Amino acid sequence: MKKLASHLTVQVIAAIMLGVLAGLFFPRLAPVAKMISQTFINMINMLIAPIIFFTLVLGIARMDNMKKVGRVGGKALLYFEIVTTFALAIGMIVANLLKPGVGMTIGAAPASLAPAIAQGAKGFDWLEFVAHIVPHNIFESFSNGEIVQILFFAILFGFGLSRMGAAGLPLVNTFERISNVLFNMMKIVMKLAPIGAFGGMAFTIGNFGIGILLPMGKTILAVYITCLLFVFGVLGLICYFNRFSLLKYLRYIREEILIVLGTSSSESVLPSMMQKMEKFGCSKPVVGLVIPTGYSFNLDGTSIYLSIALIFLAQVFKVEMTVWQQLTALGILMITSKGAAGVTGSGFIVLSSTLSVLKIMPVENVAILLGVDRFMSEARSITNLIGNGIATVVIAKSEKEFDEVQYRAVTDVAG
Repeated sequence: MKKLASHLTVQVIAAIMLGVLAGLFFPRLAPVAKMISQTFINMINMLIAPIIFFTLVLGIARMDNMKKVGRVGGKALLYFEIVTTFALAIGMIVANLLKPGVGMTIGAAPASLAPAIAQGAKGFDWLEFVAHIVPHNIFESFSNGEIVQILFFAILFGFGLSRMGAAGLPLVNTFERISNVLFNMMKIVMKLAPIGAFGGMAFTIGNFGIGILLPMGKTILAVYITCLLFVFGVLGLICYFNRFSLLKYLRYIREEILIVLGTSSSESVLPSMMQKMEKFGCSKPVVGLVIPTGYSFNLDGTSIYLSIALIFLAQVFKVEMTVWQQLTALGILMITSKGAAGVTGSGFIVLSSTLSVLKIMPVENVAILLGVDRFMSEARSITNLIGNGIATVVIAKSEKEFDEVQYRAVTDVAG
C-alpha cells in the first residue's frame, strides 16, 4: 500500500478528487487554489524555453545530414495540417448529429466582454505572424516563452554549431551537461504535480461551479465524445498503420494525461513529454523538432472544439448553415487555426475572427462559451498532448529514427 501511495499516478488521481471536493465545499478557496496551480505551471514554464533550446541544438549539432532537419520539419508540418483537418471535420460532423445548441435559450452577451470580443474579431494578420517568427531580441523571446521564435533561433544555432566540426565538441559536451541539469530540475518540479493538479481542479470547480454545466452539458459532452472518437478512431488508425500500440502509448504517458487533466494545461508536461518520447524510442533531433512545433501547430483537441463551437453557436442563434457554408468555415478554420499558433487565447481569437469572416452572426455571440470553456479545456489539452506524442513517433518512424527495442522495453515496463 505504501509503495502504491508513493506512485505519482495515484497521487495525482487523489489530488484531483480532493480538488473537486475542495471546490464544491470550499469555493472561497478558489483564488488560493488558482495561485497554487499557477505557481506549479510557472515552475514548468521556466524550464520549457531552455529545455527546447538545448534539446534542439544538441539534436541538430549531432545530426550528420543537415538536409534531414528540413525534411523532418516539412513532414511534421504536412502531418499536422492533415490530421488537424480531420479533427475539424469530425467536430463538425458530431455537432451536426448531436445538435448541442438546438432548443437552448441564451441572453445577450455581457457588455463587459465587448472589448475582448472586438479584439478577437479583428482576425489574424499572416504577414505579422511570419515576421513574428524571427525574434528581434532572443533574450526577450526566452523571457516571454515564445516557442516558435526559440525554435527558429535554436535551429540556426544548431546549424552554426554543427559547422564547427571538432572545434565545437567542447560546447556540445557543455550543452549536454546543462541539458541533464535541466531535466533533473524537471524531475524535482514534477514531484509537485499532485499539488498543482489539486489547485487547478479546486479553482475550476470553486470558481465556475457545477451548476453551469447543466444548461451547457450537451455541448461539453459533444466535445468529450468527439475527442474520444478522434483519439481511438483517427489516432488509433494512425498508430495501427505505423505499427505501434495506442493503448501501450496511453499507459506510458498516463501520468502526463492526469497532470493535464488537473491543470488544464498541456504545457505543464511539455518538458517531461520530450524526455519520455526519447525514452519511448524517438531520436533526440526528431523529438526536439516535432514536440515543440506540435505545441503550436498540431492542436487536434483545439480544432475539435473550434468546429463544434461554431456549429453550436449557429444552432443556438438559429442560423441556418448550408453544407457549402460549413465547408467554407472548415477551410477558414484550417488556415486561421494555424495562423494563431502560439498566441495567448488563440482559440477565442480564431473563433471570433472566423465569425467575422463568415458574417453569419455577431461575433459577440461567442461570449456564451466563456463560462464553460474551462470545463472543455481538459479534453482539448489532453487530445493535443496525445496527438503530439503520436506525431513524434510517426515522423521518427518515417525517418528510421525510432528504436523498436527501446519501445518494447519501456512499454512492457509501463504495462
